[in-house]
Amino acid sequence: MDVGIFCAQSHVLIVAGKGGVGKTTMAAALARMASQTGRSVLIVELEGKSGITGAFGLDQDLGYEEMELQPAHGPEQGAVRARRITPDDALVEYLEDHGLRRVSKRLVSSGVVDVVSTAIPGIRDVLVLGKIKQLEREEVADLIVVDAPATGHAITFLTSASGLVSAARGGPLRTQASDVVDLLADPSRCRVMLVTLPEEMPVSETVESAFTLEDKAGVQLGPVIVNATDPDPVGLERSAQEAAVGLDIDPTFLAALEEARVFRLQRHALSASQIERLARDLPLPQLLVPRMETEDIGLAETDRLAAALAHAIGQLAPEVPVP
Repeated sequence: MDVGIFCAQSHVLIVAGKGGVGKTTMAAALARMASQTGRSVLIVELEGKSGITGAFGLDQDLGYEEMELQPAHGPEQGAVRARRITPDDALVEYLEDHGLRRVSKRLVSSGVVDVVSTAIPGIRDVLVLGKIKQLEREEVADLIVVDAPATGHAITFLTSASGLVSAARGGPLRTQASDVVDLLADPSRCRVMLVTLPEEMPVSETVESAFTLEDKAGVQLGPVIVNATDPDPVGLERSAQEAAVGLDIDPTFLAALEEARVFRLQRHALSASQIERLARDLPLPQLLVPRMETEDIGLAETDRLAAALAHAIGQLAPEVPVP
């Protein structure tokens, strides 16, 4: 599948996954990849300091106002911008849009959001999703990439609107929630991409979350991103001792090499078995992304991950329904 077609099939991509699987890094890589097809991208971050700016080589924190992470460069590279949206920010703007500008910030500072969210479960998430819906309708970018909360909260986040629609009889909040449900249910407007690791617990949670999101949130899922996969262990077929026949190598060093070889093979076998289980239990295409041998993700690493995603997308069949 052509990467440009992949990026054009949905206007909003919500990236979700268990904490620690690299969800934010994948959101940055998807944005970088889409920008390299000439598209403008807006990344929406929901949980505070997340590493989005660091993935583009910057060290500032995101705020409610948009920040440019990458300028446009002719038709080959679109601009990437980012912003943070919190329930308080979304409520202030919502109240201002409904003629309550003078009291909006005072209400938020007084803790009214906490009181209202207790009385109306799900309102925090609906306010945030409502802002994302507004950005999508205003076409602020060719693609909006949402760095969603970790999976446990993401399920609540994405199902809150349907719950509020069922609970509320009418009024502006019900209208807001209904508009959010329409956004989530339309795959030409919005899809969810789950991120996982090739390990037992993340794979199990991803499978469970996928079915829950489809059943309760009514969203359509795109391919699953399998992060930190191991490359095929080429050249490790023979033991260190076999490879060193005829060579004068210290036995202790050889033993250490053999231990490393066995560990590498075992890690690859475990990774491969979990990828197979994911494919068996969750019938979605997979985008395999290699492990980055570094804890710090900067622009160079983001570029490598974006290239890996683009390569994996290129392997998908054109008829596969992806975002």
